[in-house]
Amino acid sequence: MKLKDKTVIITGASSGIGKAMAEEFAARGANLILGARQYVTLCEVAQELEKQYNIRAIAVQCDVSVEEDCAHLIKQAITTFGKIDVLVNNAGISMRALFKDVDLKVLKSLMDVNFWGTVYCTKYALPEIIKTKGSIVGVSSIAGYKGLPGRAGYSASKYAMNGFMDALRIENLKTGVHVMVACPGFTSSNIRNTALDKNGSQQGESTLEEDKMMTSEEVAMLIVNGVENRKRTLIMTFQGKLTVFLSKFLPAFLDKQVYNVFAKEKNALLK
Repeated sequence: MKLKDKTVIITGASSGIGKAMAEEFAARGANLILGARQYVTLCEVAQELEKQYNIRAIAVQCDVSVEEDCAHLIKQAITTFGKIDVLVNNAGISMRALFKDVDLKVLKSLMDVNFWGTVYCTKYALPEIIKTKGSIVGVSSIAGYKGLPGRAGYSASKYAMNGFMDALRIENLKTGVHVMVACPGFTSSNIRNTALDKNGSQQGESTLEEDKMMTSEEVAMLIVNGVENRKRTLIMTFQGKLTVFLSKFLPAFLDKQVYNVFAKEKNALLK
């Protein structure tokens, strides 16, 4: 797929990977519908991209956990551009708390945003994407292949997303719709700063070494390349590929390795 003059919807586009993807798609000539809760910031992003890349970009305030917001986002895309070529389900939140300590409302919040947000947006966009034989992308995680301690709700939401996207792909084998699951490794973005603690408040400070991670820009480039080349799955790091491999063939060994990694994080939850 060549992206010039294509219509691309990106959720969670006001910061991090979503914002970086907006710039990468714009640089390749795509017109954008950007969705996020931070409307003022989103408008600034859209205006800057229009000016820099001579494309059209509109900002739509959207909380993906609200079905009506997702329906409105898709309707705005159709009203403005008359078609949808690519939907990138990127909006997401994380958490950091052991399951025994966490308020269950935290897990519900993660499922509402990470899983149901993907379902809502995809449901309303799918008829249009079938018309264009376009792409549906889910920005998932290695946590969707291996449960991570202190991130039970996050892992559950990403496992659910992966299963949903897998079923969607099979249902659309004969429609020409491209379905891709993108799984970054740990990425330097604000997702850990805004991760929810056991009470549902933002933790504020990352407990991992951000300077050793992939950048949002690197992730964005790989995802946009994947859309152009209609890839099925993107596992973006060696650590991620190794995790997927070991989860199939040496799961008990992997459990111990994951435990050891998270026992070493700052203010570790595992002792």
